[in-house]
Amino acid sequence: MLTVDYETLDLHAGDRLLDIGCGFGRHSYEALRRGADVVSSDFSLPELVEVDNTVSAMESYGELPDGVSSASCNGDVTKLPFPDGAFDRIIASEILEHIDDDIGALTELVRVLRPGGTFAATIPATLPEQICWKITDEYHAPKVEGGHVRIYKRGELARRMEAAGLEVFHQHRAHALHTPYWWLRCAVGPQEDVNNNPLTKAYNKLLEWDIMKQPTITKVADRALNPILGKSLVVYGVKPISASQPSGAHAA
Repeated sequence: MLTVDYETLDLHAGDRLLDIGCGFGRHSYEALRRGADVVSSDFSLPELVEVDNTVSAMESYGELPDGVSSASCNGDVTKLPFPDGAFDRIIASEILEHIDDDIGALTELVRVLRPGGTFAATIPATLPEQICWKITDEYHAPKVEGGHVRIYKRGELARRMEAAGLEVFHQHRAHALHTPYWWLRCAVGPQEDVNNNPLTKAYNKLLEWDIMKQPTITKVADRALNPILGKSLVVYGVKPISASQPSGAHAA
């Protein structure tokens, strides 16, 4: 289940991609299939081990193009161990809402992006997130360790990306069908096992079926509902080639 659109990100074979906050690697795997060289980075070591194991399995089954490279890195997004301009493309998926110093994180990510490179950040969209917070405080910080620390207001992420030195050129919403699921999870207890409640269990099975089968009916429904109910907001920016080049929003 991808959140970022790779055509908008302009990812090509041979590009160097940093997948920061990679989780279990969904964006890393797709980038590798497309021939990119990928560094998967996350604060969670168990998730990085899972990513490495999955990539090894993909290689053994011949699912990856010849010559692609994959590496994993555990660390702090505000102190990345990479030189300036190390990456052609960067994906930061659902991590900025967890970080107190999100401006520092964005500044550091822009530092390691080459001039002319593209960046995609995904965060929870404002309205779905506000409702989750109102339903229960067990969904976010400070009650939940490592939980969401903020709700981004409309246009706020784009402004922060511009302040960090990017030119924003596009944004869209994704995963509308996941929004009611998370409202339901919040209502029954977000820390509870989804299988403990028949409603969350049934909805989770529906989402799993959708991810595996990708039927036309759910694709159409998701696309139609995304502008209103999309769970994730995706914002794309490019790092100017000239440092003197002014930045400005060109959001579609």
